[in-house]
Amino acid sequence: MNSHKDKIVIITGASSGIGLACAKAFAAKCCKIVLAARSIDKLKKTEAELLAAGVEVLAVQTDVSQEADCKALVEKTIVRFGGIDVLVNNAGVSMRALFQDIDLNVMKRLMDVNFWGTVYCTKYALPYLLERKGSVVGITSISGFKGLPARTGYSASKFAMFGFLETLRIEHLYNGLHVMIMAPGFTSSNIRKAALTADGSTQNETPRNEDKMMSAEKVAACLIKGVCKRKYQMVLTPLGKATVWINKFFPRFVDRMSYKEMAIEPNSPLKRKRRHP
Repeated sequence: MNSHKDKIVIITGASSGIGLACAKAFAAKCCKIVLAARSIDKLKKTEAELLAAGVEVLAVQTDVSQEADCKALVEKTIVRFGGIDVLVNNAGVSMRALFQDIDLNVMKRLMDVNFWGTVYCTKYALPYLLERKGSVVGITSISGFKGLPARTGYSASKFAMFGFLETLRIEHLYNGLHVMIMAPGFTSSNIRKAALTADGSTQNETPRNEDKMMSAEKVAACLIKGVCKRKYQMVLTPLGKATVWINKFFPRFVDRMSYKEMAIEPNSPLKRKRRHP
């Protein structure tokens, strides 16, 4: 992994979970790290830890749903480090509610962060990535391959993200740009606690057993290997791989299994739907 030494890596959603794990993992490979997230206090804490370890690092408060913030993130990176080698589009927000109950502003929020955040950051970083034949990484989800009930906004945003990145790869097939789509599957992180409910309020608790999920550190290690090998696509976890593969041949079966899996969650909105058709 010495090929990563001195590479300049931007990571969105770097204040916690997969983003934070990626920042530390790339830092361990002697990369120069740019941390981006809304929570500047958390970023500054991580920045201080990495600086103490001898890592060149820059923390930039960024709301990826705001185009101006994404442009400023790239500009500050160029001023500080002079280029970009890897952009990890990780910032994201989830939800749990039936579409018939949801406030449409929640759907818009999901698209603004998950999809448009990826588009904005990639748009402004692209010229510098092309100069270095760098990598664009999108942290998508199994729900970007198969729609998950009670996750309409999340699935829609991840499907859109998938389509955008896949098309970007094809457009730059012959000029050295590497585009990787990564679907971690269920990963232990803060995303479920921060997920939005039907009215836009925060869920504040996870409906799943986080201890049985893949760790963010494992995801980060896989991501670095994928970037090093310039892979097109990575689907992690046995359940994720099985879902994507089986859905190609037996989509109706996966429909039923997906419904069943989401319905057994505590306080699942699907249970209420079945009681009150």
